[in-house]
Amino acid sequence: MSSHLELRPGTYRDSVSLMLVSRAVGGEPGVERALVAMATELNLDLLAGMGFTAPAGATPNDLVIAIAAADADALANARARLDAELAGVGAGHGQPGGFGAAPAPRTIGTAVKAVKAVKAGGAALALVSTPGRHAFVDAFDALEAGASVLLFSDNVPVEQEIRLKSEAGRRGLLVMGPDCGTAVVGGVGLGFANVVRPGPVGLVAASGTGAQEVMCLLDAAGVGVSHCLGVGGRDLSEAVGAASTLTALDLLDADPGTELILIVSKPAAPQVAEKVRAHAAAMSTPVVFALLGEGQPDLTAAVESALAALGRLVPNPWPSWGADSSTSTTQGHLRGLFSGGTLCDEAMVIAAAALGPIASNIPLRPDWALPADLRATGHTMIDFGDDQLTQGRAHPMIDGTLRLERLAAEAADPGCAVVLLDVVLGHAAHADPATELAPGIKAAREAGRDVVVSLCGAADDPQGLDRQAGALLAAGAAVFLSNAEAARYAVARLEVPA
Repeated sequence: MSSHLELRPGTYRDSVSLMLVSRAVGGEPGVERALVAMATELNLDLLAGMGFTAPAGATPNDLVIAIAAADADALANARARLDAELAGVGAGHGQPGGFGAAPAPRTIGTAVKAVKAVKAGGAALALVSTPGRHAFVDAFDALEAGASVLLFSDNVPVEQEIRLKSEAGRRGLLVMGPDCGTAVVGGVGLGFANVVRPGPVGLVAASGTGAQEVMCLLDAAGVGVSHCLGVGGRDLSEAVGAASTLTALDLLDADPGTELILIVSKPAAPQVAEKVRAHAAAMSTPVVFALLGEGQPDLTAAVESALAALGRLVPNPWPSWGADSSTSTTQGHLRGLFSGGTLCDEAMVIAAAALGPIASNIPLRPDWALPADLRATGHTMIDFGDDQLTQGRAHPMIDGTLRLERLAAEAADPGCAVVLLDVVLGHAAHADPATELAPGIKAAREAGRDVVVSLCGAADDPQGLDRQAGALLAAGAAVFLSNAEAARYAVARLEVPA
C-alpha cells in the first residue's frame, strides 16, 4: 500500500470542481481511496475515516489531498492525474494579465461589478457552489451586486434561503436554489444538464432530476426547452412559500420564446400549491402542473398533457429496452436505490398505490421513515442524493459508491425480489454509469433478483443514451426512459397479495 497526504495552503477550488477531480483520481487503476477537497471540518472528518491524520494547521481555506493506492506505480499515476485535473480546474483562476494588470476579483460581488463595468447589462446570473455553511455570504454578495443567483450548494439552512429569496424579490432578481442541481438558461445548461434541443416549453422546477426527466421525455418527443429555471427543492414548502417559483413564472410568462410552462416539484405543501395555481391562472401563458404526490399525475403523464396542449404527438410507446411482456411474478420485496430524489418520490407514489407502505429516508408519510441505518425488511426506496448522504462526498450521480454497496447487499438479501435503479446522464454526471453498475446488476441477476432501470437521458448526452441502455440491458436489466413506466414494471414483477 502506498499513500500520499498533502496540504496546499491558500489554494481554493469550488466544491463541484473538486468533486469531479476526486472522482477522476479515484477512478485511476489501483487507487483505493482518494479525497481532494477544501479542509473544512467535515472533510477532515472524512479524511480521518479514510485512515489519514489531518495535517496540522489545516483551515477551510486550504486544499487537502489524500490518496491511497495499491502500490507506488499506481500512486504515481494518480498524482499525475491529480495534477492534470487541477491544472484544468485552475486555468485562469487568479492569474494576472501582466505587469500593471488589475487584480482578479476575490469575491463574487466584485466579479459581477467588474463585468458590469466593461459590458452593457453586466452579469445577469452568478453560480454559487461553495459549501452550504458558507454559501449564504457569496449568494447575498451577488444579489447586492445586481445579479440573480443559481445556488448549487446544498445543506443551506432554510432560514438563510428565506432571507436570500426575500432580498432577491426586493431587488427584482431570482434565486435558483439552494440545492439547485439543474438549470438551462438561454440554451446553456448549468449543473447536471442534459443535451436537449431548444424549443417552446419553459420549466419551473423545484426538483433537479424531475426537471431532467421532463426535459428528456420532451426531447424524445421532438420538443425542446426555452429555459429551465430551478428554484430548489424546498421552494414549494410552507416555510419558503414558492418565493422563487412565482418570480420564475413571471419571467417565463414575459418570454416570447416560451409558449407553455411546466411546473415540476416534489410533493408540495397544499396551501402553497394552491397559491401557485392561482398565480398561474392569471398568466397569459398556459401552465401544466407536475406536482408529485398521491393522486397527482406522474411526470410522464404531465409531459403527455403538455404535448397534447402544444398539439404534438405523444410517443407510443415511450422508449424501453428489454422489457419482458410475460406476466410471471415473484415473491419478495421491492428495493429502490435512487440518485434522484424526485425520481424516488415518483416511484414511491406509484409503488405505494399497489404495495402499501414504502420505507424511505425521504418518506411519503412520517411513519414510513427508515431508521438511521437505512435498513428495512419490507418494501424500501432510498434517495442517495439526500443531503444527509452527500455531506462531504460527491453526489451519487458522480460517485455511486454508497449505492453500489447497497446494490450488493440487496443482491445478497433473500427478501429482495426486484431492484429498481435510476441512471441519470448528462453533463457533470458520471462519464459511464452503465459500466460502473453492470457488475452489480449482473450479480443481482445471478442471485435471482429482477433489476429494472429508469434511464434519464437524451439522445445527444455525452454518455450516449443508446450505448448506456445497451450496456444496462446486456448486464440483465430491463430499461425504461420513463421513470413512471419503470416503477410500474417493477411493481408488476412482484406477486402482490390480494
